[in-house]
Amino acid sequence: MAIRVEHDGAGIATLWLARAEKHNALDAAMITGLTEAATSLGSNRDVRVVLLRAEGRTFCAGGDLGWMQAQMKAERATRMAEAGKLAKMLGALDQMPKPLIGVAQGNAFGGGVGLLAVCDVAIAATGTLFGLTETRLGLIPATIGPYVVARLGAKARQVFSSPRLFDADEALSLGLIAQAVPADTIGAAMAAHADPYLMAAPGAVARAKALGRQLHGAVDGAAIDASIQALADQWETREAEAGIKAFFDKTKPPWMPRDPR
Repeated sequence: MAIRVEHDGAGIATLWLARAEKHNALDAAMITGLTEAATSLGSNRDVRVVLLRAEGRTFCAGGDLGWMQAQMKAERATRMAEAGKLAKMLGALDQMPKPLIGVAQGNAFGGGVGLLAVCDVAIAATGTLFGLTETRLGLIPATIGPYVVARLGAKARQVFSSPRLFDADEALSLGLIAQAVPADTIGAAMAAHADPYLMAAPGAVARAKALGRQLHGAVDGAAIDASIQALADQWETREAEAGIKAFFDKTKPPWMPRDPR
C-alpha cells in the first residue's frame, strides 16, 4: 500500500505516505493514491483538516528510482503522460478545499519539496534536510516547479537549479516551511496549526483558501503544460541519459569533478 488514511473522528484526517522501505519515493501507485485521496478527502464532510505525513525516517526522497529508470526507456508521449499524472496529483492536493498541513522529517528531496509546496502550512522536525536534487541527475525540477516557485517567490532562484542540500532553518527563511520544531514536539506543533480550523466554518475555510490562491496567483494550466514540456525535453538530453545511468552504475556523471575539492 503506497498510502493510507486515518481519521481521528473529530475532523482531522491524516494522509500517510506509506513506502517507508523506499523512503516514500514517488512511484505510479503513490501518485495515483495521493490523487484519489485528495479528491476523496476534499469531498468528505466529516473531514475538516488534512495532515500530510510520512511513515519511517524519510518524508519523501523524490522520484522512485525504478519509475525514473522506466521513464528513461519510455517514448516521449509516455513520459509526458507520467509527468501529467504527477502534475494532476500536485494540483489535486493544492486545490483540495480542506486545509492541508505538511509534516516533514528526515529528508525531503525533489518531489518531496513539491509536496510541501502545495501544503497550506508545512512544518518540519529540526534536522530535516531539503533539496531540489534533480540537476545532479541531469534532470530539472519541472513538474513541481510551478508550485515551488509560487511558494518561494523570488527566493526560489537560490535553490531551484542547485542540487545542494539545505537545512530546516534555511527552508524556514525561504518560506518553504512555516515552522521547524524538535522531533519530540511535532505532535504539539501539528495540533497548534490544525485545531483552530475546527473552530471555523468549513465552507468559509474552503472559500478563503480558494480566494487566497486566486489573489496570490493560482498556478494555471499554461504553467503546468510548460513544466511537462520542459521535463519531456530534458529527458531527451544526453545529460539525463548520462546522469541516470551513472546513478544506477554508482559512477560519477561526466560533469562531476573526478577529484573532490
